[in-house]
Amino acid sequence: MEKFKKLAIIGLGLIGSSIFHAARRKQLAIELSGYDSNPDVRIRAKAIGFASIIADDVTACVKDADLVILCAPVGAYKSIAQGIAPHLAPGAILSDVGSVKGAVIRDVGPFVPAGVHFIPAHPIAGTEFSGPEAGFASLFDGRWTILTPAPGSDPAAVERLKAFWQGLGSQVDVMDASHHDLVLAITSHLPHLIAYNIVGTAHDLEQVTEGEVIKYSASGFRDFTRIAASDPTMWRDVFLNNRDAVLDVLGRFNEDLKVLQQAVSEGNGELLFDTFTRTRAIRRAIVDIGQDTAAPNFGRNKS
Repeated sequence: MEKFKKLAIIGLGLIGSSIFHAARRKQLAIELSGYDSNPDVRIRAKAIGFASIIADDVTACVKDADLVILCAPVGAYKSIAQGIAPHLAPGAILSDVGSVKGAVIRDVGPFVPAGVHFIPAHPIAGTEFSGPEAGFASLFDGRWTILTPAPGSDPAAVERLKAFWQGLGSQVDVMDASHHDLVLAITSHLPHLIAYNIVGTAHDLEQVTEGEVIKYSASGFRDFTRIAASDPTMWRDVFLNNRDAVLDVLGRFNEDLKVLQQAVSEGNGELLFDTFTRTRAIRRAIVDIGQDTAAPNFGRNKS
């Protein structure tokens, strides 16, 4: 693919810093420019040195950039778009990494100048860690990135952004923004909401049991705590900006949970066995397509 002359990233947390690391690995851009609204993050990013320039001003970060990626929390996108719009270069691609797409189009789209190609994107990759130190070059390897271009988007610009994400290591798919938000509501957003709730309930119970919930937690609970350790600002913004899809799948989840609750109450072992068998097959399918490992303990260290 043709190198970008200047890649500008706004937001230097896990995803933003990982994009820089991966772009450097494959030399996808000549100049790497970053900005974060937090001065402490900018200092730490400069010390790590994954970008050519860590700007102290967002307009300087995006000046002359032919690819600009918003990596801040989704709730900040509107104000960022307002601030950078007059400084975006004609012909530049403006994208993002938010896990909600309808709200991004709503908040950013009206400020995109004519001649700038706005192509929202969502890399489905991450860890529970945050900050510029959390990034690493292989984060996107083998993972999916979804592009949600609006109707009428320039095909050449879409293909160029697709090639960029493939260069970072991703597999790339393209879909409608509303469909993306529904799919991610069930595969990502609802699981996070459940994890936050379960860990919150355990915290309340822990006050009664004097630490036994934490002390004797089994691997299932530990996996929930890993998800629940994710960036609270980012996930607050996700739920506020994808509320319709989340409430839709949450309603279905509650209905299914009532069925399981009734099965346990009535001793309906056949229904429980059939449900667990069906869901086990989904786990195996995820492993089969390479989106996780079948290694013991999910391939994680035992510590």
